[in-house]
Amino acid sequence: MTMPAESHNRSPLIDETLRDAREKFAASHPKAAVAFQRACAVMPGGNTRTVLFHGPFPIRVVRGEGAYLFDADDNRYLDLLGEYTAGIFGHSNPVIRSAIDKALDEGWNFGAHNAYEIELAELVCARFPSIDRVRFTNSGTEANLMALGAARCFTGRDKVMVFNGGYHGGVLYFGHGGSPVNAPYPTVLAPYNDVDGITSLFEKHGRELACVLVEPMMGSGGCIVGSDEFLQTLRELCSDAGTVLIFDEVMTSRSAGGGYQSACGILPDMTTLGKYIGGGMSFGAFGGREDIMAQFDPASPDALPHAGTFNNNVVTMAAGIAAMRDIYTPERADALFALGESLRNRLNDVFRAQDAQFQATGLGSIIGLHPTRVVKGSPDHDEGDDRLMELLFLNLLERGFYIARRGFIALNLEITEVELDGFVTTVEEILKAYPVEFAAQ
Repeated sequence: MTMPAESHNRSPLIDETLRDAREKFAASHPKAAVAFQRACAVMPGGNTRTVLFHGPFPIRVVRGEGAYLFDADDNRYLDLLGEYTAGIFGHSNPVIRSAIDKALDEGWNFGAHNAYEIELAELVCARFPSIDRVRFTNSGTEANLMALGAARCFTGRDKVMVFNGGYHGGVLYFGHGGSPVNAPYPTVLAPYNDVDGITSLFEKHGRELACVLVEPMMGSGGCIVGSDEFLQTLRELCSDAGTVLIFDEVMTSRSAGGGYQSACGILPDMTTLGKYIGGGMSFGAFGGREDIMAQFDPASPDALPHAGTFNNNVVTMAAGIAAMRDIYTPERADALFALGESLRNRLNDVFRAQDAQFQATGLGSIIGLHPTRVVKGSPDHDEGDDRLMELLFLNLLERGFYIARRGFIALNLEITEVELDGFVTTVEEILKAYPVEFAAQ
């Protein structure tokens, strides 16, 4: 199909504008450039965590304080990335710091049961409706792997239903058809938010499915919220087929006091957690119905093994208790959710007012920016012009705001409404500075 003349003429202009933005970034970050070259000598691409890379080279953070990050080139950024939801407490919360200091004063690496793990487990089980029993891990990836193993052993089935665009950890990535380094589970790849699609797949595979692993909102897939009808249909299909329904609430658990499951009123059989629940430390957890989790009781002669040297490490356990008991109360969760809902609505108002080819999606304090006007599901996330996302990202960096290169935003508790006012105003100023480049098509 022939491109409209305006769109055709706009394309080289975007390339030129983006080239200027990259050059400006490089010129203003000389120390980051040197650090990148040094990193490339010892790490492939100078990188040990793919998602943090951005061109022409990444910023190099040297310090965090409150809601702000400071880089090697003496720039200060309002941290709107929030460590992809793990950094909900900001960078210097005194309550968490005090809890960690106390735990360290008492020693670490015990290689034994400790009192901290009991209290954190009690807090988690009391908080999330679907969790009768819980086990801790070191990451959300580990939690999801263990949940899949538990479901497969419990049902005696092999197949796992996952969703196009889903992300459940470094070896459970299903964007763009999946990753070559994925764990080799036999999977049924389903369309997200497609009731007819999942119903049809259950008719064909239902009695072979050990479990369905689903994010109530796709995080990495573009902050696409699962509809109530979609999630309720999954619940009914799983119940009818004897399939374990697993909610990956590594991200969405922060959306309400009892996680998104409590907000939408749909209870899974198992839930996986991570990120902020460990107070910002390395953390993951999987839990659920008592009969499923009983498989891990080591007193049982046929118990499932679950290893992990640092599953109950005192630093994470102590930080998690402070986080869940003293800081992120259900009331704080509701307030942060409302703040994020307001921000997303305000951003969409700006995009419409400036006739910009952008849309904000998400749930509460988790937001995804898309360089397109129509977003229905993860596949649509790829239809926008990614050059526009990079142009917005680099301009936000220049003005002191840090989001993910792909447009992901996760608010932390230290950010104020005044600071978000400044962010919205800055987005509007950037759109006005490039009216042709950002114009909707």
